[in-house]
Amino acid sequence: MTDQHTPYYDAFEISPVPPPGPDAVAPEPYRGIYGMPAFVTIPTHDLSTSTQFWTAGLGFFELFTIPGTLVHLRRWAFQDVLLVAADPATLPASEPPALTYSYACILTELDGIAADCRALAPGAVGDPRDTPWNSREVEILTPENARIVVTAAKPYEPDSAAARSLAAIGITPSQEHP
Repeated sequence: MTDQHTPYYDAFEISPVPPPGPDAVAPEPYRGIYGMPAFVTIPTHDLSTSTQFWTAGLGFFELFTIPGTLVHLRRWAFQDVLLVAADPATLPASEPPALTYSYACILTELDGIAADCRALAPGAVGDPRDTPWNSREVEILTPENARIVVTAAKPYEPDSAAARSLAAIGITPSQEHP
């Protein structure tokens, strides 16, 4: 148990995200059934189009479907998305959902995900950007107008601006997972 006075600690063993580096390998899609600690629900006026974009573009798979009502999508463990049929009376097609969903991939996957999404929806994919927290991100707008940020950790470079930025807020790498 931690509180505001407990220092950060390494917890990579509970995450499906591998430590960043040139030899990082993406985990297989996770098909197990578990109690989801968190997930996002996105309303859509077109379950079929949205499902196609999320599977062919963003790399998710259909875990299960309730026809006309819900599609449960997943990628890695703990990357769950529920697409639900929108009620036109409560969500006009012209209004985007007010949400952003971020999910992790490995650095070597990022360009392919962006290219797949560009092929499905030209103009829906932003340019990659590097962050002060040592990741590279691409922003994608889905058919249901959700803002998706695909993020990949970059290898840690001790002399980089990102390392200085992280150190300034008290985050330094452990010896086990630099």
